[in-house]
Amino acid sequence: MHKRPLTIKSLISLAKTFCEQESKMPNTELFGVTDGKAVGTYIEHKFKDFLLATCDLQVGSSASGIDLPSSKINTDIKVTSIKQPQSSCPFKNAQQKIFGLGYNLLVFVYDKRDNAKDKTALLDFVSCSFIEKERTADYQTTTTILQMLANKANADDIFAFLNDRNIPADEITLMNMAEQILKKPPKAGYLTISNALQWRLQYSRIVTLKDKISGITKIVDKY
Repeated sequence: MHKRPLTIKSLISLAKTFCEQESKMPNTELFGVTDGKAVGTYIEHKFKDFLLATCDLQVGSSASGIDLPSSKINTDIKVTSIKQPQSSCPFKNAQQKIFGLGYNLLVFVYDKRDNAKDKTALLDFVSCSFIEKERTADYQTTTTILQMLANKANADDIFAFLNDRNIPADEITLMNMAEQILKKPPKAGYLTISNALQWRLQYSRIVTLKDKISGITKIVDKY
């Protein structure tokens, strides 16, 4: 069977089909599983197998950090529960909070219900979104920066703001970032990114988003 090359358009289309199929499928493997990471890993593998059945694609290893690392796709897959839609990702540098993670995200959000009678679990995908890399920065940080720039902020103003926000970087790096922001303002991000040894990404704003935003595709929206 000839496999077609994976594109962003076909990735979005296949994610929609996958969500529709999986939402109807009783699942014995996940019955009684409460560990979100185990559920996430299971779904990620199942989705990658689903893609590989029809598409020719490059799949990343856990070491590379990105699930679909080819230059045309450059997308990481995230799977999370609607109870607390969040996940972690590797911290590369402080700039990710302002300019984005450097890759796209495909975020699956499920509502898991166990059926004790027949010992199966049903994962209803209530939200699935494709977020282009330019929109993967922190919402409050980027929207405040854009507001400051509209109010004619200079490098010192932005440096002071970054410092107050505890952006994890030293003063020289923060001043360099302030100057970079003046030269090339970021786009507004739509994640909440908490500082930690790993970034903690929170997706509630994406799940509840009703406005049409360029760079964010709502693939499934039952919320």
